[in-house]
Amino acid sequence: MSLDEPAAPVGTHPAEPHAGALGTRLNWLRAGVLGANDGIVSTAGLVVGVAGATTAHAPVLTAGVAGPVAGAVSMALGEYVSVSSQRDSEQALLDKERVELAEMPEQELAELAAIYESKGLSPQTARTVAEELTAKDAFAAHVEAELGIDPDELTNPWHAAGASAVAFTVGSLLPLAAILLPPAGARVPVTFVVVLLALALTGVLSARLGGAPVRPAVVRLVAGGALAMAVTFAIGALVGGIGL
Repeated sequence: MSLDEPAAPVGTHPAEPHAGALGTRLNWLRAGVLGANDGIVSTAGLVVGVAGATTAHAPVLTAGVAGPVAGAVSMALGEYVSVSSQRDSEQALLDKERVELAEMPEQELAELAAIYESKGLSPQTARTVAEELTAKDAFAAHVEAELGIDPDELTNPWHAAGASAVAFTVGSLLPLAAILLPPAGARVPVTFVVVLLALALTGVLSARLGGAPVRPAVVRLVAGGALAMAVTFAIGALVGGIGL
């Protein structure tokens, strides 16, 4: 760094990411891991169930392709509707805050000061902080303190829908490959092993991203996936055995 170049503030690093942006990226990554997990479990249960009913390649392939497509569309639609509803609610709150700031600025200033006072500041300091933040950007200060919303970081429902569909599809490819590539007699055992290993990995990733203990997350996912495949295989074998 040259002598005439301004130094970074104490306690910061020039390349340090903004905490909010980092949190947003982690949430997206965690959602992607969970979406992939849904794709793994749903597709594995479907193809194992069909494989329990028949050893023919065509029905397993049909189920393995149709299931992930339907699942990805369903995930994307559900995520789009959910995030759109959330975004509409947040936008309504932001619009309400704009009106209140325009119509009763003094009451809103007192409300902002009360919020900071409730966080432990003295009444005088809380009032000073509220006044300075209001002078800089009243709207941003109020929506952050009162609503916990960043108007520039509202979730895009199209992005959420696309991410869910992609994550589900990627997750579904593993059990699909595991059921189709081995010989007919080894399909189900290979799929069980591959899927349980994949679920263990997603359990580790989701726990690490969420700062949670790894072992409970892995046990839940592996046990749930094993149960799902065992039940669907049993149902498939039963239905195939009675010729329905």
